[in-house]
Amino acid sequence: MAERRTITGFSNPTVKFMRSLREKKQRKREGRFLAEGLRLLTDARETGHVPELLALATGREPHPLLDALEAAVGDAGGEVLEMEPALLAKVTGKDNPQAVAGVFAEFDTTLDTLDRSSANIWLVAQALRDPGNLGTMLRTGDAVGAGGLILVDDCADPFSVEAVRASMGALFTQRIARAPWEEFHAWLRQGEGETGGQLVAASLRDAVPYRGAPFTAPCFVMVGNESRGLPEAYEAACDLRVTMPMKGRADSLNAAIAAAVLAYEVLDTFE
Repeated sequence: MAERRTITGFSNPTVKFMRSLREKKQRKREGRFLAEGLRLLTDARETGHVPELLALATGREPHPLLDALEAAVGDAGGEVLEMEPALLAKVTGKDNPQAVAGVFAEFDTTLDTLDRSSANIWLVAQALRDPGNLGTMLRTGDAVGAGGLILVDDCADPFSVEAVRASMGALFTQRIARAPWEEFHAWLRQGEGETGGQLVAASLRDAVPYRGAPFTAPCFVMVGNESRGLPEAYEAACDLRVTMPMKGRADSLNAAIAAAVLAYEVLDTFE
């Protein structure tokens, strides 16, 4: 078990460092991100991701999972801190913080880290701006057994506090890659044939009904920006465009919801 260090003041450099990770420029500079909650950090530990720095709130209830997490941090040579809940709230930016938070090293998010043959389904988001939608897509990917989420062009930061929270631990179970469209499209087409991939998008242009559509594995389900959707050129580059019926006044679904609907249809096709 790692030796705990108690922190009592907001001016402590470690507290300032942890709090700074709520800012994108600091995360990029440090290559680190912040996550909180026993369930989320347990998911991380069980998938081989152990925080370099673990912060515990004083007065928390004992729990065997917390003991296991603290032991894993100690075994990995990490540091364990204790601080008052009010101080932990300053770190996480939540009025009612979880009893535990951790600092993790960011993952390698290059396309070369992905093995497209490892899963039948992959999710792709283009210019997705809402970290809540990003987290939801990660959760959907985990639910359908997707290989991961590929973020194309300028998307929300998957390592932001908001996206990490919204992922409910799926950040640690799903592979994540980031690339501009040209790089992603070239990578996808490098593996034509048995090792290639089918690029699918929800669209109104020359689309077929999503139910019973001819999906093939590995299938890359792509959704676009929340307000603008996918650029026309990106849709044209897809192998398959599908449409979902809209029975009410709404003319579209939320991007993350659309991805979930399509992902489950693809899953049903392959099972």
